[in-house]
Amino acid sequence: MEICQVSDGLIRSFVAVDLNDDRVLGNIVDTQQKLSRTGGDLKLVERQNIHITLRFLGEIPRELVHEIIEQIKQIKFSRFEVEFKGLGVFPSLRQPRVLWVGIEKGAEELARIFEDLEKILRTLRVQPDRRGFSPHLTIARVRSGRNRAELTRIVSEMEDKEFGSIDVDSVRLKKSTLTPHGPMYEDLYALQATAPETHR
Repeated sequence: MEICQVSDGLIRSFVAVDLNDDRVLGNIVDTQQKLSRTGGDLKLVERQNIHITLRFLGEIPRELVHEIIEQIKQIKFSRFEVEFKGLGVFPSLRQPRVLWVGIEKGAEELARIFEDLEKILRTLRVQPDRRGFSPHLTIARVRSGRNRAELTRIVSEMEDKEFGSIDVDSVRLKKSTLTPHGPMYEDLYALQATAPETHR
């Protein structure tokens, strides 16, 4: 459990799961490079910023950040595995805007934490996430239609690609600071997984 000092004003924040496996990150970076070689107009997510977003909160008051931290402590989950497989796009191959890696094993556990978050946020009068939770890992954003055909061809070829798996042992509330060189993330609080019950 860790808490970072929160400064005054509005805090741009989100709840996420970090990737803690160099092999998985390496596979994702290799895929990003392959996608870049298509000549598509892409903004790649930097290696150190790749994460699973559970809930984007936007810019919220400092006081609310402290309340969320106190309430998040109520969420209980055991350590679980997340498996990454498949490459896809939002909203469609005809108009790709976001490139993502899919999540198979572990999707239910992530969705359960999301629902627990939503319940807590409702008690704090935070507007619900009307899009719901779609388990995925964003790896790039498409800025224009340049070389779209080649880009989507490669995406289709990699729709079943396996990237590996990670163990999830914490969920983190993060601060996002936008800079000319891209966003910078800082942990505000880390909720650790509870040890599974043992039966005698």
